[in-house]
Amino acid sequence: MRRIVIGEGSCGIAAGAAKVQSALEPLLKEAGIPVGITGCIGMCYLEPIVDIYEDKTLVRRLVRVSEADAPAIAAALAGEDLSALDALTIQPDDEAFLKKQTRIALRNCGIVDPTDVIDYEARGGYEGLKKVLSGMSQEEVIDVIKVSGLAGRGGAGFPTWFKWDAARKSQSKNGSKYLICNADEGDPGAFMDRAVIESDPHNLIEGMMIGAYAIGATEAVVYVRAEYPLAIVRLENAIEQARAAGYLGRNICGSDFSCDMRIKAGAGAFVCGEETALIESLEGHRGMPRLKPPFPAQAGYWQEPSNINNVETYANVPWILTHGGETYAQMGTETSKGTKVFALTGKVVRGGLVEVPMGMTLRDVIFGIGGGIRDGRKCKAVQMGGPSGGCIPYEMFDTVIDYKALAATGAIMGSGGMVVMDETTCMVGMAKFFLDFTTKESCGKCVHCRIGTKRLYEILTRITEGNGREGDIELLEELCVAVKDGALCGLGQTAPNPVLTTLRYFRDEYVAHIEKKKCPSLECAALLRYEIHADKCIGCTMCARNCPAKAIDGTVKKPHVIRQADCIRCGQCLASCRFGAITVE
Repeated sequence: MRRIVIGEGSCGIAAGAAKVQSALEPLLKEAGIPVGITGCIGMCYLEPIVDIYEDKTLVRRLVRVSEADAPAIAAALAGEDLSALDALTIQPDDEAFLKKQTRIALRNCGIVDPTDVIDYEARGGYEGLKKVLSGMSQEEVIDVIKVSGLAGRGGAGFPTWFKWDAARKSQSKNGSKYLICNADEGDPGAFMDRAVIESDPHNLIEGMMIGAYAIGATEAVVYVRAEYPLAIVRLENAIEQARAAGYLGRNICGSDFSCDMRIKAGAGAFVCGEETALIESLEGHRGMPRLKPPFPAQAGYWQEPSNINNVETYANVPWILTHGGETYAQMGTETSKGTKVFALTGKVVRGGLVEVPMGMTLRDVIFGIGGGIRDGRKCKAVQMGGPSGGCIPYEMFDTVIDYKALAATGAIMGSGGMVVMDETTCMVGMAKFFLDFTTKESCGKCVHCRIGTKRLYEILTRITEGNGREGDIELLEELCVAVKDGALCGLGQTAPNPVLTTLRYFRDEYVAHIEKKKCPSLECAALLRYEIHADKCIGCTMCARNCPAKAIDGTVKKPHVIRQADCIRCGQCLASCRFGAITVE
């Protein structure tokens, strides 16, 4: 039977997928061709995506589909010849985006219907949970996770089995233990957790129930940011379906194990990605980190034993229990097992969700899967790990994706943000961007983070505005060390990383800003100077007419001049000149 499936994750809907569905449904209804939905398959740059299936076989993938394409698609589907859709069909270069990946956490994303538990079950869903509850002990489940080598995918890379075992062994005061999912994804440019919840919510539920059984939890909570409305709606629906199907609640799958699940919508504080701050928020307090020890495994939510992992970590668990820890451990490196999901964004040709085995190089991902840099520009660096990470220069793109290897560069794996930058990106400005973020997101509990990040941001602002002073570089380095050493939690301890890595690999750009008052990337507006060259200016007056500051003097057919004191450096003159008479430096 022929059917179509439309990708309706947030990226697809934003690109117009819901409108495409509305246009197609009435046209296909008469032909008896069903229209279904799925989540994000990861090819965000090609949305909206419409897949054509014959029974369970994908026969054609249409990309960048619009409402206007609906009649042609309906006509082709009603007939036997799909060649009329060749112009919309995905190209071989784009197909390589998925073929070069190894998908475990994302295995169902873009394939399964996220609103239908039956569809999830048809793809082997809940088999891992059934296996666990059919006779495995808590210790046996944890041992499988230990053998797999699965480490927490939220950023720290701490062994998952160790956290589970510590929570299992801890004694509860009132008989309650809690399993918590950290879905408070706050890194700029990161959307891995959102896509997993939107596209495969039952996989998260199954992984959490396996973890809950392993530690003896009686309640599971998903802490998700309120800015993810579609993820919340689909997860709520999945929880109701799972409860009705016997995968949540009392005597799950007919066993003696009982555990229910609920959602807590957070207010979007980045610091709540730190597990103790998240717990404080769950309890109704302001999200601020606690002193450790005690660790959450001993005294977490309501001072009871608790375990916290992020979405991607739990999303790997059902596959591991179904296929075995040894199979999972065969992927990756000696110290970093399995796969890792990345949000590949920035100046890359093919941006979206990528899942690859540990051990691939940054070059493999950015150029092999991502297709390299847009517009033929030169690659400059990649920001790994978001505000807590660092910038790795192009010359080090043969670095393998491994916790230790990335840490050696000064960056971190983080939760999986991978922002690619080209030659037009100012690295001083990039460091300033992330310090602006961490300064605003600091909870303010400790002085080093509250004041130190503010001082770092102020210095970077001075430098990008042309007011850098001798000794600023040394002052930045001194402050970075002080903040890292004195901050209470991971936010402050890692906030200086973008500054330290840009100083380490792009120190010449700091020197140019401070000593020469120049921005080599021509991105810092305050350091730019626009000039009109008299030998090329024909006096067309186009630049003067487009200048919002009226800072250009001249008469028709005579060379024009920019009054530098009045120039606001907006670039309108350069954009409007058709004769190459204006340059910027």
